[in-house]
Amino acid sequence: MRILTFVSGRRAKFGVLAGWLLVMAIAGSGGYASKLTKVQKNDQIAFLPGSAESVKTATLVKRFASGNFVTAVAVYRRDGGLTASDRRLIAADRAALNAHPPPVTAPLRPPQLSTDGTTALLVAQVTPRGKADKLKASVDGIRKQVDAHAGGGLQVRVSGAAGFSRDAVKVFSQIDGTLLAVTAALVFILLIGIYRSPIFWVIPFFAVAMAEFVSITLAYAMAKAGLTINGQTQGILQVLVFGAGTDYALLLVARFREELHHHEDRHEALRLALRTAGPAIAASGATVIAGLLCLSIAEVNGTSGLGPFGAMGIAVAIIAMLTLLPALLALAGRRAFWPFIPRAGTEAADATHGPWRRIADATARRPRRVWVTGLALLAICCLGLTSFNTHLTQGKAFRGKVEAVEGQALIARALPAGANAPTIVVVRHPSRVPAVIAALRRDPGVAAAGTRVERGPLGVRVDAILRADPYSTRAFSEIPRLRREVKAAGGPSALVGGPTAEERDLRAAAAHDDFVIPPLVLLVVFVILALLLRALLAPLLLISTVVLSFGAALGTGAFFFKHVFGFVGSDPSLPLFAFIFLVALGVDYNIFLMARVREESLRHGTREGMKRGLAVTGAVITSAGVVLAGTFSTLAVLPLVFLTEIGFVIAFGVLLDTLVVRSLLVPAVAFEVGPRLWWPSTLSKAIDRRR
Repeated sequence: MRILTFVSGRRAKFGVLAGWLLVMAIAGSGGYASKLTKVQKNDQIAFLPGSAESVKTATLVKRFASGNFVTAVAVYRRDGGLTASDRRLIAADRAALNAHPPPVTAPLRPPQLSTDGTTALLVAQVTPRGKADKLKASVDGIRKQVDAHAGGGLQVRVSGAAGFSRDAVKVFSQIDGTLLAVTAALVFILLIGIYRSPIFWVIPFFAVAMAEFVSITLAYAMAKAGLTINGQTQGILQVLVFGAGTDYALLLVARFREELHHHEDRHEALRLALRTAGPAIAASGATVIAGLLCLSIAEVNGTSGLGPFGAMGIAVAIIAMLTLLPALLALAGRRAFWPFIPRAGTEAADATHGPWRRIADATARRPRRVWVTGLALLAICCLGLTSFNTHLTQGKAFRGKVEAVEGQALIARALPAGANAPTIVVVRHPSRVPAVIAALRRDPGVAAAGTRVERGPLGVRVDAILRADPYSTRAFSEIPRLRREVKAAGGPSALVGGPTAEERDLRAAAAHDDFVIPPLVLLVVFVILALLLRALLAPLLLISTVVLSFGAALGTGAFFFKHVFGFVGSDPSLPLFAFIFLVALGVDYNIFLMARVREESLRHGTREGMKRGLAVTGAVITSAGVVLAGTFSTLAVLPLVFLTEIGFVIAFGVLLDTLVVRSLLVPAVAFEVGPRLWWPSTLSKAIDRRR
């Protein structure tokens, strides 16, 4: 316990502040936080496990003379048919791009014309070798050349796998500025409203901002060390640190302000606040960290990468809230709460009066009616799961107009949709190539096979064009059949890859993660709760309510996505991400509540302890829930459907957990169960005797 209270010493606070200033100086000297977007890996291959067939295909293709390229496709379309002037313009664009090619862009082949004469494609091979800045320069250079000619009935767009990647990078580049600014502004407004002080908000806001800065700096170091980070992970990391850090700050400050009403010496008040609230904050943070680290075993690299990055962010937030924040509180004292200064000897949080005590008393009178009604409400929300589907694809991943998506739609109107992103087949035995091409041409889902045939040191590359949109669930479902046909004709070593196969493999890996990780998370959370509460029944009940709350949040989200927002579906990784955050963060609030209930129960018994615990923690935990829900809702400012969906589900789930589960359902169950809540510990028997 001494390690949590050392910062409350009269001299220790200066040492802690000096230590944080040194850390900030080191972190800021290299400008590492601003460099994080440069080490992101947002290409599809970076998300997949090395064992995926599409990854093996991409690895082999790198050995070919053409390299592992992605295509940028310039689409020209005139509904009435391309004119002679249009064709001269297309030829001029090709000549200009070949004369002065953008970086890492191979010479363009002659244009590919549709049979109806309405559409032409200029296909460029881009070889960025994992460098986002090179891909950006290539696609931007092509767009600068061709987009100027749009108008007068001629539609011009640049799409292809390179175009989709460029537009995704453009969205993720907004994270550093837009998301951080919106999140910080929201936290500022909420802190002003919570503390009703023109001064005090600066203290927790500064502590959280410092935790944010250090976490981003450490994230850069982790990425340079080889861990995979993408724009999605960076956005969630920033929101997580701001939201969780502010929550921990609210809980510590609430207990500090309560102790200031009982003690004249601010250092003594801080010591007691750290001794009582510190273990709960550390335990809740440890729960979130443990849950996030479970993601490390995920097959999807983007998911497994979020584990260590998110855990690091939470760890930094905890350290900051238990060291930097207390040092600032000790330095500022009670005057920082002006104009509502807590004076020693005046009334603090009242465990026997106030709105939350009235809620506790009303729940205690009819606990069964309350928990039955609460369960019914959650069950109704769970019905929305019937609307849930994973039909969200890369082509539908953006909100608003995106050039790559518009280009894909133009291609699909006149040409096989797969012309935008060929499926790649690698045949290890050259003698079997004719049989493979013949098998592909017989497949009803293939529009053309052998459009590109290239011999390499480890086999022959054969390109195939699918009839379906290469970024559609229909195309994804055809990959297993294509693989069976290719292996039957080309041997077991023949491989099928390319953008469509990569998306299919990503979905298969996500399904595996959804099955394996949640049970592990529940086990870890149960162990932590059992150790903290020194009981078995209470953790089981708490976890059950949180899991039910997760189902209700996901069901409500699925209903809104389909019937209100008009989204085509959800990303396959949404259930796992929502589960991790809602279970870990939902247990957070139960820890804050039950740690105080256990403390009060030691003196007053379980029934009165629950009433008093809810009475004194109700306001601060509700405030924390509003802050966390607000910070996650800021993900909606980015024009990506997945981040909008995860922001909505987590924000709604946190509010549901804060206002219904923690405020009504958990107390009602506790009143119904009584002292058996602490079974099988000897403490439960001691409490029982006191009653």
